[in-house]
Amino acid sequence: MKKLLIALVTLIPSLAFAAGPTVPLDEADIDLHDKASLQRGAQLYMNYCLGCHELQYHRYNRTFEDLGIPQELGEKYLQFTGQKAGDLITNNMKPEAAAQWFGTAVPDLTNVARVRGPDWIYTYLRSFYKDESRPWGVNNTVFPNVGMPHVLQELQGLPKKTYEERLIDGKMEKVYVGIQSDGTGRLSESEYDQAMLDLTAFLVYVGEPMLLEQRRMGWFAFGFLLVFSILAWLLKKEFWKDLK
Repeated sequence: MKKLLIALVTLIPSLAFAAGPTVPLDEADIDLHDKASLQRGAQLYMNYCLGCHELQYHRYNRTFEDLGIPQELGEKYLQFTGQKAGDLITNNMKPEAAAQWFGTAVPDLTNVARVRGPDWIYTYLRSFYKDESRPWGVNNTVFPNVGMPHVLQELQGLPKKTYEERLIDGKMEKVYVGIQSDGTGRLSESEYDQAMLDLTAFLVYVGEPMLLEQRRMGWFAFGFLLVFSILAWLLKKEFWKDLK
C-alpha cells in the first residue's frame, strides 16, 4: 500500500505537467549507453531545472555511480544545495511559494519520462516561443499556456513562431512552419537540439535507472525459456515414443 501511495503521489503532478493537446512529436534518438550524453544531461538538469523541479525519488550518489562520475567531481560540479552525496535530489523551494509564482505546484520530474515518454520531453523542450500575452513572455506549442518560463533561453535564444506565404486554393495565405531562435543564444540550433537530447536521456535514466540491466536480464530470461522449451519438447518426444 505504501508503494502504491508513493507511485500515485509521483504520477499525479507529472500528469499535470504533461497536460495539453496532442501535437506531432519529434523523435528523441537517445542512447542510454552513452555515458557522456547522460553526464551532460545531468549537468544541464542541475544547472537549469533543479531550482524548481526536484527528483525526490532519486539520489545523488546513485547518479554519480551509474553515470561514471567520481563522487568528488559530482559533489563539486553537480551539487549546489549543500546536501550530501547520499541525499535525495531536492531543492529548497516551498510549494506555496511555487504556487504563487507559477500559478500551480511545480511537479517532481522523477517519473515524467515514464509518464510521457522521451519524444514528448524532447519536443516540449524545443517548443517554447515568444508570447508577450503570457506572464513569463513565452508559450509552448506542446503545452499551451504553460506556467513556467523558458529557463533555457540563454542557451537557445528567444524563439519565435515563423510563417511563410503559400498558395492555397488560389489564395496566398500565411502558414505556420515552425519555431526559430533569434540567434541570441549561446548554442547553435544543432547544438541546442543535442543538448535537449542529452537532457531527455538523463530524465529517461532517472525514471528507470535499471532499464539497461532489465533489458540485459530479459535477453537471458528469453534464452533460458527458449532452451527449456526445446528440452521440454525433446523430453515429450522421448516419452511418447515409449507409449506408441
